Amino acid sequence: MKFTNFRRPSSIVFSFAISVMLMTTAARSAEPVTLNFSNAEIDAVARTMASITGFNVVVDPRVKGTLTLVTDKPVSRGAAMNQFLAALRLQGFTMVESAGLYKVVPEADAKLQSAGVTVNDNAASSGDVATGNQISTQIFRLNFESANNLVTVLRPLISPNNTINANPGNNSLVITDYSDNLRRLARIIAAMDVANATSVEVLTLKHAIAVDLAPLVLRLIESSGTATVGGDTSFKTTLIAEPRSNTLILRAANPARVALVKSLVEKLDQPVASSGNGAAGNIYVVYLKNADATKLAVTLRAAMTGQTPAAAAAPAAGGATAPAATVSTTGGQIQADTATNSLIITAPEPQYRQLRAVIDRLDGRRAQVLVESLIVEVNSTRAAEFGIQWQGPLGKNGDGVIGLLGTNFGAAGKNIINLATGAGTVTPGTGLNFGAAQQVNGVYVLGFLANFMESSGSGNVLSTPNLLTLDNEEAKIVIGENVPFVTGSYTSNNTSGNTVNPFTTVERKDVGLTLKVKPQINENGTVKLVIYQETSAVKAGTETAANGPTTSKRTIESTVLVDDGGIVVIGGLLQDQYSGNQDKVPGLGDVPIFGNLFKTDSRSRNKTNLMVFLRPVVVRDAQTSDRLSMDRYELMRSGMQASQPTPSSLAPINETPVLPALPSARPAPVATPKAQP
Repeated sequence: MKFTNFRRPSSIVFSFAISVMLMTTAARSAEPVTLNFSNAEIDAVARTMASITGFNVVVDPRVKGTLTLVTDKPVSRGAAMNQFLAALRLQGFTMVESAGLYKVVPEADAKLQSAGVTVNDNAASSGDVATGNQISTQIFRLNFESANNLVTVLRPLISPNNTINANPGNNSLVITDYSDNLRRLARIIAAMDVANATSVEVLTLKHAIAVDLAPLVLRLIESSGTATVGGDTSFKTTLIAEPRSNTLILRAANPARVALVKSLVEKLDQPVASSGNGAAGNIYVVYLKNADATKLAVTLRAAMTGQTPAAAAAPAAGGATAPAATVSTTGGQIQADTATNSLIITAPEPQYRQLRAVIDRLDGRRAQVLVESLIVEVNSTRAAEFGIQWQGPLGKNGDGVIGLLGTNFGAAGKNIINLATGAGTVTPGTGLNFGAAQQVNGVYVLGFLANFMESSGSGNVLSTPNLLTLDNEEAKIVIGENVPFVTGSYTSNNTSGNTVNPFTTVERKDVGLTLKVKPQINENGTVKLVIYQETSAVKAGTETAANGPTTSKRTIESTVLVDDGGIVVIGGLLQDQYSGNQDKVPGLGDVPIFGNLFKTDSRSRNKTNLMVFLRPVVVRDAQTSDRLSMDRYELMRSGMQASQPTPSSLAPINETPVLPALPSARPAPVATPKAQP
């Protein structure tokens, strides 16, 4: 059966209508078909192919254009569909299958809509990969080769619109591409995923020291000197020193590399006539990675001499300093070189081996502790005043007043006498004031004053000082001001005419927040904290006092035990203070109701709640330290971004400094071992 469309656009619709009717019959009889489409619309050809194969086919509206599809002889329905897919592929389109529905979509979107996924546990079994011109996803699980290494090899072999990704977790590749290309990639992966690394070899040393020989051999066999540092190590030589048994553990890419390492180790593991340290004799230099050379030297001297560390580092008798190196009863000497943070050990080779084993144990990375503290203070103040004052003339003698009768309460500025005689220089008190005045000799004089006042205030203070310090190392943070305090003065009543310069001596002290913490990490996960916390402030109004300012001070000294990441309250102050004052006329002020005209009341209440909380977090590795630092960095950066000024064209300063963005990834550190003499 033959299907043809016409070149004229007016005949295309009619031709495809006939084709659809005929294809229904052809699909039922499963007869071979002959295709002859010339510049036909893709949508119409897709409907025809759906009739031929019996599939449900839909066309994405973005798929536009024409194609030419011709077969010289009858072909099966499957072959016809495969040729249709090949023609679509040449024009940048493809067909994907999802739940029995076949969709013609642009090739760039096929990887997002394809439902076909095949998992291949063995890359060598390429026969499991589907065939054809459809896009599908294949997962290749590798046995020997690294997935990251193969990505760079296979990426150029995959069409630009399709993807390849590596999953380092289970060492697998996820590839989305045409099925026929997946079969080719499967054969390539199978050829490259082969065992190359040798088994583990243990090399026992007779004369050399393993920790000294390992970095030397690695630098000889690897040109970069970083055979096992960073990156992928699948095909690199791994050489690890085991100090307890003085052996080298070797794993190489192939037997030839193993033979090379063995040959080098055999040539270097030779006894020396004078000593095992070459021209240096019995003097060895050990470069430390984490420990402090001075402190470690004191510890090792104490271990060698049997003294306490304090005695090993104490000054000699007669006030002289201790010798540069301590000589032990076994003949060894240890000296610290602070410039290079290294130890210079003078000892026989067997004793040096023992010391080196101890040094390797003590020279480990020390954990750190981040101490987060919360100092919270809540204040509440209320005050109320009520008073009535009055005065009037007791009698007159001509134009003058011969006496006054009335009440007068309160300090200057609030009592009625000051207000009446202040000539406008004294102001009434705060709150509601009600008064009456009378004219005396042409001048208005205040004769009655009532005062009502109530005030309230509150405040919250939150301080969050954070400290990061090494285990068993004290850290201190001071946030405040350096205030001068008068400690003495000198003046002279000089009558001789000589010049005398008076002076005053002061002492400056920190006023504000001080926090000192010394953490100690225990093996059970708890943290012991030795804490000193001080909060001080200069009292208002005493800044310019003759004897110096007065400060308020709150101090906490304590030692507590806290779980890693736990929160503990180490102390606080709960203070509730009340004060009241009443001025009244005796007798009259006690009369109910009427007595309020002859008295004044003032009351106040202050509440202060102060609590100090601590939360220690153990930081055992660089990743945790980086994460904590980056969190605080981003917190400060987001705060600076949020505090940008409102844009203004009149004042053209519309931005404030902002911390730079963090780099996407930090380069991995390269550890280059120091040469031993």
